[in-house]
Amino acid sequence: MRSTQIRSTFLDFFTSRGHRQVPSSPLIPSDPTLLLANAGMNQFKPYFLGEVTPDFPRATTIQKCARTSDIDNVGRTNRHATFFEMMGNFSFGDYFKADAIAFAWELLTQGYNLEKDRLWITVYQDDDEAEQLWRKVGVPAERIQRLGMEDNFWSMGVPGPCGPCSEVNYDRGPAFGREGGPAVDGERYVEIWNLVFMQYQRGEGDGKGDFPILGDLAQQSIDTGLGLDRLAAILQDVENVCGTDLLHPTLTTVQELAGRDYPGSGEEKVSFQVVAEHARSIAYLIADGVLPAKDGRGYVLRRLMRRAIRHARLLGIDQPVLAPATASVIGNLGDVWPELTAQAALIEQVVTAEEESFTRTLAQGTRLLNAAITRSRDNRSTTLTGDTAFELHDTFGFPVELTIEAARDAGLTVDENRFTDLLTEQQRRAKAGGKAKTAEALRRQDAYRELSARHGRTDFVGYDRLDAEATVLGVVSDGTVVPGADQGTSVELVLDRSPFYAESGGQVGDTGTICTADGALLEVLDTKLGLEGFHVHTVRVAEGEIRTGQQAEALVNGTRREAVARSHSATHVLHAMLRRTLGAHARQHGSLVDAGRLRFDFAHFSAVDRPQLAAIETLVNDSLLADPEVRVWHASRAEAEAAGATALFGEKYGDHVRIVDIGDFSRELCGGTHIGHGSNAGPVRIVGEASIGSNLRRIEALTGRDALDYYDTERRLLEELSALLGTRPQDAPDALRKRLDALASAERELSRLREAELRDRAQQLAASARAVAGGRIVAKKVTGLGPDELRTLAQHTTSHLDTGHAIVVLGTEHQGKALLAAAITRSLHDTGIDASRILIPAARTVGGGAGGKGPVASAGGRRTEALDEALTIAAQDAARALG
Repeated sequence: MRSTQIRSTFLDFFTSRGHRQVPSSPLIPSDPTLLLANAGMNQFKPYFLGEVTPDFPRATTIQKCARTSDIDNVGRTNRHATFFEMMGNFSFGDYFKADAIAFAWELLTQGYNLEKDRLWITVYQDDDEAEQLWRKVGVPAERIQRLGMEDNFWSMGVPGPCGPCSEVNYDRGPAFGREGGPAVDGERYVEIWNLVFMQYQRGEGDGKGDFPILGDLAQQSIDTGLGLDRLAAILQDVENVCGTDLLHPTLTTVQELAGRDYPGSGEEKVSFQVVAEHARSIAYLIADGVLPAKDGRGYVLRRLMRRAIRHARLLGIDQPVLAPATASVIGNLGDVWPELTAQAALIEQVVTAEEESFTRTLAQGTRLLNAAITRSRDNRSTTLTGDTAFELHDTFGFPVELTIEAARDAGLTVDENRFTDLLTEQQRRAKAGGKAKTAEALRRQDAYRELSARHGRTDFVGYDRLDAEATVLGVVSDGTVVPGADQGTSVELVLDRSPFYAESGGQVGDTGTICTADGALLEVLDTKLGLEGFHVHTVRVAEGEIRTGQQAEALVNGTRREAVARSHSATHVLHAMLRRTLGAHARQHGSLVDAGRLRFDFAHFSAVDRPQLAAIETLVNDSLLADPEVRVWHASRAEAEAAGATALFGEKYGDHVRIVDIGDFSRELCGGTHIGHGSNAGPVRIVGEASIGSNLRRIEALTGRDALDYYDTERRLLEELSALLGTRPQDAPDALRKRLDALASAERELSRLREAELRDRAQQLAASARAVAGGRIVAKKVTGLGPDELRTLAQHTTSHLDTGHAIVVLGTEHQGKALLAAAITRSLHDTGIDASRILIPAARTVGGGAGGKGPVASAGGRRTEALDEALTIAAQDAARALG
């Protein structure tokens, strides 16, 4: 059964049983506690936590997932992958264990026709109900095994729903491992489907994995995940996930690049699978908006890319591998996942640039490694230090495996224990910092959930008005719900209805004031989304006190809101014109929409030069001056996509979406505020363009009044410059060019005269040379010279003394410092003497040190009063050197 049929069979089965088919969310989740989407339930988390009530009780999805916790197992087992499609069915307080188990058994044995006697079940050790339900559908007791908390109990890791789970495993036969069921051998009895029974409410854990069960959930739910790769391997009767139609075309591409067939075993087999499997992950991550970076999800991508490149090099593939490998992923899976095809150009550019960069890193790391190996040999050591291995890994991204391999080839071992200690310490520090941030975020989230469960979502009325009568539902201080706050304190405030836009999609949150019926005045400093649809206002109590339950009037700063709206509409127009000018790949990867200014991040492979920026700015302003209508409408997600609406990377959209049209050239899914007509946006002035990462650029621009102020500042500067040049503003550039040309000519003439003067002085100094045994010496104090001219004068003087051995030492005072310069003739230098040797004692005398190699050296110090003494010492040292 092909993967397309496996997907359709799953979705058809559950939609025919009342489940709403929900599209996969992006790999970049909206959940701040997650780096990447790693499970099918991620996008439904607000439903399971009770933060949001879904408008459908049952759902089914095929979710894109990225998970690198088992990255070292890729290629070494038959079942592990860093990217996978998780097919799932979900119940939000609807059906529970009996139906979930019956659905799974029916689909597996009838929909996919798996042999019943090869299916094994695991249940939680205390879950008698689940075992009885499996036996009821026909699973014999001997093929049901009970496992403990680690294997068959699930929670989100935070207080909330939890419960036992039950795994369906398929026996692949004796060729894959030992008998005895999933508890004995996970490679033979491969887990394909996990059914999670959200049955209980868990409390706060102890940080070590233990947590209390607080009781039964009022609304019991179901979350399941059936792995497409693993099921495909079984239904297509192939050994491992790389043999399925999901990955085999890419594996074939790797074989072609390597110039040989995929082996049946050994380390080469691992390398073939790693390159093919990672190529798929890389393509999906970039298509969903992840770009290589030094940390976060960008580091996950970079690690996958570098790991794939390294394994390709181990296979002897010296040519680029990521571009053709990801191209095969797109060709194979682009019909099912159209974002792959849409982002094909971006994927190619990103992987090509990263591979070129890492190839240079490998070359640089190899040079440093070879130098470290040489030092170890010179020191008669048989060990390469762990510090060296860690520096190569941490600073240069050089894989430790390559360090170990190269050291082994050189007859050395690597101190892996020291390397591990250093790496563990680095990870501990990073994890500690991350935990602190996560703990704070979770504490706030718990407070928001408490208020949301009690009061529901915020009624946002800000699209139509800037003021609203509201009730104070809650006050939050440092992540804790409190009764109120007094004058002078800053807290977070939750209202039942709000005109304040909460920061989202790059648009900043609204500011303004809140006045209570009791006379309190609160300054609203910011507005954010605490949870989906739940507005949290950061306020400072300017007068009086605020208490839960008070009536209040909320008023948005209208002038600021209007300026922000201008910037938001201008951002949409800029996005459209960038794609028109640079290509469809120049899609948004982040933005800041603020009052009077915007920042726009987009994918592009090189700097946008000034003529292009000017052309884009003109296109944006011409489009706005044409006064296009800004129209907001709503539709289903499918209707919006069919109408060509652009969805932004990393943004989460529901089934019903808001679309913003600007004229006939911009159509985007957007929840932000906008102006009514293009001309209201005012002028847009691009003030900067720069790189912010590999294949990622940033444009900064001003809008409306701020753009006009910028133009006005430029005009005043031009007028002032024109006045200084004594010409009209339009003639200022030519006049300035003429002045600069004249200045450059004068500087060249001055330099020529100065050089001639130095040569004359050098001739005079050479004539004053004192003869000593073995040669001649000049040791003089001069005036009016800087450090460069002093060295030049010393060199010129030696040129007049080049008929034999000679040493010239000159000193001067310059900007409060004593400067010294020494030069020796080439014939003397050829005997092995460096000029710096002559200056070292003299340099100490003036309180400094000497520098330079070869026939010229210089020195300097703060003791100007010791300059004469230093010259005397230098002359004595020069005489000894000549003698």
